[in-house]
Amino acid sequence: MRLIPLLVLFVAAFIPSPASAAAPAPPSVKIVETPDAYILSNGIIRATVLKRSGALNALQFNGTEVLNGDPRHPGGYWSHAAAAARMSQSITINPKTNDGARGEIAIKGFCDGKPLGAGPGGSAIADIEIRYALGRGETGLYTYAIFTHLPRYPATSIGEARFCAKLSDKLFDWMTVDARRNQEAITAYDWDHGTVMNMKEARRMNSGKYKGHVEHKYDYTAVQFDTPAFGWSSTKQPIGAWFINPTIEYLSGGPTKVELCVHRDATFGSNLDAPAPPCLLNYWRGSHYGGSSCVIAAGESWTKVIGPFLIYCNAGPTPVAMWKEALTQAAREAKAWPYEWVNGVDYPHRAQRASVSGQLTLDDPQAHSAGVMKMPPPSSSIIRRADEALLPPPVLRGRVGVGAGPLGAIPSAPTLPARGQPPIPLASPGVPGEGKARHTLNGIPSEVVGAPATFSSSGRAAPLTHLLVGLTAPDYTVADRRGRSSTVDWQLDAKHYQFWVRAGAQGHFSIPNVRPGVYTLHAIADNVLGEYAKADITVLPGKPLELGHLQWKPLRFGRQLWEIGIPDRTAGEFLHGDHYWQWGLYNEYPKDFPGDVNFTIGKSDYHKDWNYCQCPRPDRLNGTPWSIIFNLPNAPHGKATLRLSFAATSARHIDATMNDKPAGSSGPLRDTAAIRRDGIRGYWYERDIPFDAALMKAGENVLKLTIPPAGVMSGVEYDYLRLELKEK
Repeated sequence: MRLIPLLVLFVAAFIPSPASAAAPAPPSVKIVETPDAYILSNGIIRATVLKRSGALNALQFNGTEVLNGDPRHPGGYWSHAAAAARMSQSITINPKTNDGARGEIAIKGFCDGKPLGAGPGGSAIADIEIRYALGRGETGLYTYAIFTHLPRYPATSIGEARFCAKLSDKLFDWMTVDARRNQEAITAYDWDHGTVMNMKEARRMNSGKYKGHVEHKYDYTAVQFDTPAFGWSSTKQPIGAWFINPTIEYLSGGPTKVELCVHRDATFGSNLDAPAPPCLLNYWRGSHYGGSSCVIAAGESWTKVIGPFLIYCNAGPTPVAMWKEALTQAAREAKAWPYEWVNGVDYPHRAQRASVSGQLTLDDPQAHSAGVMKMPPPSSSIIRRADEALLPPPVLRGRVGVGAGPLGAIPSAPTLPARGQPPIPLASPGVPGEGKARHTLNGIPSEVVGAPATFSSSGRAAPLTHLLVGLTAPDYTVADRRGRSSTVDWQLDAKHYQFWVRAGAQGHFSIPNVRPGVYTLHAIADNVLGEYAKADITVLPGKPLELGHLQWKPLRFGRQLWEIGIPDRTAGEFLHGDHYWQWGLYNEYPKDFPGDVNFTIGKSDYHKDWNYCQCPRPDRLNGTPWSIIFNLPNAPHGKATLRLSFAATSARHIDATMNDKPAGSSGPLRDTAAIRRDGIRGYWYERDIPFDAALMKAGENVLKLTIPPAGVMSGVEYDYLRLELKEK
């Protein structure tokens, strides 16, 4: 009889109660208000926001402080603070009214028609509202800013504008931009005791792991469209801190814009033992690599919502594991956009937005048979791109000047072939996508970013990588303080929203979640010079728009004689283009090309015989010439056009001669500052130089391109060169 109660007790011990079977619910979100701050918490994240400015004064993840504790500056801040003579502070989402599901606070400064804000971006005549939001169970804090210019306000412009987080130097020692720049960082001691080079942001390390290497904050810039998650992590504690942009619609410059994202703080000068904390930067209006524009006229009604983006915290066994998990979270955020919890500002929800779809095909009979000579494509299955992870090779059939030697995959721990400097490891084993012929962008697999596009060209299928399709504001004109006008295109626009996608197979595209408005449809693609544009695309709230079949007929001035490079808006295919993020490569040019560039069409290999930049040399008092040698079977007649597309420029102009006779000039070039900032791309544009074809002859011809004398960084980076002939 005793066994029965014991047996019942034994069985009951293995039957969980309903309460013990269910996982405990995450703690509710709470907002605590003090005289000086709001404190948002959910049991995982605890954030303190200052009422006087909207700055993020503290951010704790599972009890560990993530931000730098320097009392001279808040750990997280928008460059345009909300501090003003007239302000409001409020709880815009009260967790007490939604059972603790979400909380949000807002700090707003009213400019009242006077300049508001001071700091890296200067001031602006606009009301500025800064918000922070936190949800139950979330391991990150959302932030966004709203700029509003009322019709009664005078004209204004917005300078550099970003959110910056200065992180704990005691904690974070590993920085991650992408698959190639994923490494242990220099220490604050290393930076403070480095030797300043030719600019304040560049120092040669005299201590630490990278002793002898020059550290330059611009070596860690990235294309924002291709970098959805970037940040810092710790090898001391399993903690990572990341910025995640769920979309680039509120950022400037579209899918080719390069900006700062991570680096050690370089703003405290050269004082020894000065703070140099790890930095995270999210630029929405940047001044780098060609810059961007946000000019508002007097009497104009304008508002822009920047974000929300996510300040994400996570934990994992290694920095690489934490980065991969952050990329997974970035994909989740992209799917959740637009966030339904955003209210009270100019932010249409999903039902108020619309998708725009269509198919783009290429009509270019010369796409595959343009050259007078043909060379085989590289034998490698992978080509190294300068600003991204591994991509499939572009189609090179019919390209002139392409070497046949293998490029090979990037090893798991590549090193820079720097002269006189120790090799620097740039990536770690296990980074997703390394060593695989798989379509990835910074470790994001093809199922996230989309497969390479395929065009139809004159009835033939032509696979092309990187077909990007976007909706932007129409080009517009602005005037500077001197009354000089300039055109703002999508590469320069920070004032409006942009919507871009990577197209799928056969040129099909679908752009989701577009705000209502009137747009211009643009498309750019590797292997196609120029861009496609279609104006007056009207998007109505909640009404999908199908554009049908669109045909792209690129501009041609005649029969193509030869080409150099790949039209992909970068100089990445040329010498040093695969490790451009190294300070001082422009100093290597006289060593690499003691007799300057002499490129023979059909024989030279632009991967090694064409430098990534044409830099002025101090020993060339009449300018620095590059020569292109090519043969023609017959003396041509008619009009020739030299087409120069630039990935970046800082030279004043380029002069062209054909067989030592003047052939024309590029005219004034703009300074995009990419060379001195160790970049491979800036503001892209094309200059065409027409000349009399009679300057050419049967047999050997020599075209010379000469840049004027200047500083070594005042050169150009070519994207692509092509010579076309329209015969009489």
